[in-house]
Amino acid sequence: MNAKIKREGFIEIRKAGERFRTKIAWLDGRHSFSFGGHYDATNTHHGLLLVSNEDRIKPGTGFMTHPHRDMEIVTWMLSGEIEHKDSEGNQGLIYPGLAQRMSAGTGIYHSEMNAAKGAQAHLVQMWVLPDTESIKPGYEQLDINAELAKGGLVAVASGNKDLAAIRIRQKDATLWAGRLKAGESIAVPQASHAHLFVAKGSGALAGAGELEQGDAARLVRAGAPVWTAGPNGSEILIWQTQVDRP
Repeated sequence: MNAKIKREGFIEIRKAGERFRTKIAWLDGRHSFSFGGHYDATNTHHGLLLVSNEDRIKPGTGFMTHPHRDMEIVTWMLSGEIEHKDSEGNQGLIYPGLAQRMSAGTGIYHSEMNAAKGAQAHLVQMWVLPDTESIKPGYEQLDINAELAKGGLVAVASGNKDLAAIRIRQKDATLWAGRLKAGESIAVPQASHAHLFVAKGSGALAGAGELEQGDAARLVRAGAPVWTAGPNGSEILIWQTQVDRP
C-alpha cells in the first residue's frame, strides 16, 4: 500500500494484487474491500462504497439465486454478458455500456448467470449504502454507450436527480464512468470521499502516479486531481460520495 499526501487531504493507492481473492471452479473474484470470508477491520468501505468486486465468470455458470437487503447494487460489464433475474419479476441482459442498478430494499432474491457458451463474463459489481432503509425493491437499466463514445465522464448511477443517470436511493453518491483515449484527461469529481478504479488500460493520477488495470485510488478531500489515460487508453469507474465520517 502506498499513500500520497496532498495539502487538501490525501490519496491512498491500492494495487490490484493487494485485493482479496476468491478463486473457485467457475469464478475468479477480486475484492477491494472485506467481502464474504475475507475480513480486514481496516478495509471495510470507502465513504459510502462498501463493495467493489471485479469478477470473471466462466461460461454457463454464475451466481445462483441469493438474497440481498437494504443495499444499492450497480453492475458494470467489461466484457461478455450476464443475465439478471429477480423475485420482483425483473429480467435483463447486462452488457458493456449498459448501466444497471438493483435496489434490494426490504428484500430481494436474484441470480446473475453467464449464459454464453464460450465467452467469459468480466464485470465490476459495486454496492453502496442507501439513504433510506426498507424501501420497495427496484430495478433499472439504461444503455449509455452513445454518451461514453463522446469522451469524458458520464454519470452512470446517482441519487442526484439533476444528472441523467439511473437512479439510486442515495442522494450523496454518484458513479461516473469514462472510456478515455490515449492522453485524454479528466478531473476527478470533488467529494469528501472518491474512489477511482482502473477497469481497463492504465493512466496517471496527478499527485499519485501511474496506475494499471485493477489498481484503485481512494481520495479523501483531495480536491479534483487530473487523471490522464495511458498509451492504450483507459476505462475508469469513479464513485463520488459525500460523508462526514471516515
